[in-house]
Amino acid sequence: MKFKILTQHTALFVISVALFFTTGCGESATINPISADASGALSRQVRIETSFGDMVVELSDSTPAHRDNFIELVSTGFYDSLLFHRVIKGFMVQGGDPDSRGASISKRLGMGGPGYTVPAEIRTDHLHFKGALSAARQGDQANPQRASSGSQFYLVQGRTFNKSEMLNIEARASDANDQFNQNEVFKYSDEHLKRYMEEGGAPFLDNQYTVFGQVISGLDIIDSIAAVKTGAGDRPMKDVLMTMEVIR
Repeated sequence: MKFKILTQHTALFVISVALFFTTGCGESATINPISADASGALSRQVRIETSFGDMVVELSDSTPAHRDNFIELVSTGFYDSLLFHRVIKGFMVQGGDPDSRGASISKRLGMGGPGYTVPAEIRTDHLHFKGALSAARQGDQANPQRASSGSQFYLVQGRTFNKSEMLNIEARASDANDQFNQNEVFKYSDEHLKRYMEEGGAPFLDNQYTVFGQVISGLDIIDSIAAVKTGAGDRPMKDVLMTMEVIR
């Protein structure tokens, strides 16, 4: 299968790029406050260790299938020694392909996974701000239900956008509203606009991919990974490995 996400083509919009499952989808500030579910239990957190330092991601309780799948994979060591196999500066860093473990520099990556997909949990209130943890997936033509890769994910770096760009993106997202959010009007709040304008992200992916977490510390590590030199297929010239552990 071939997994894709969208990337920028002009300052305003996008073209398809192969990413995921197959090529298919300092600043350590706290981005969101620690949250709790209805029972008062704290949201789950995972540490992602890299040669550049560690990141902590907090998983959303509003996307339980993705949360539980990610926790299960992390707990069983699925991600340990995998690569960030596709890196696009100003956009995102992608990993989670099990075929990347020990892969030669000539091996094509982005095709692997655990052998299953996860049903989409796309929400209009889960946005692609910088540091968003989102699931890669196969493109709409082959995957109209927008099911997520079972393991491949991306962390958003993105860039900042001006208000005019944001309003154009909002209009396109509203026009493209689909079966996942038929009863919701897609509209950015003033807070959302401010955050994209000041902190950045990849708003052109909103309402199309399942965002299921957020980096809450080590946000600068994304910038470090995104800055590495890359070669064919946007693969880093020097391997960037990951190791993960559940910390809560």
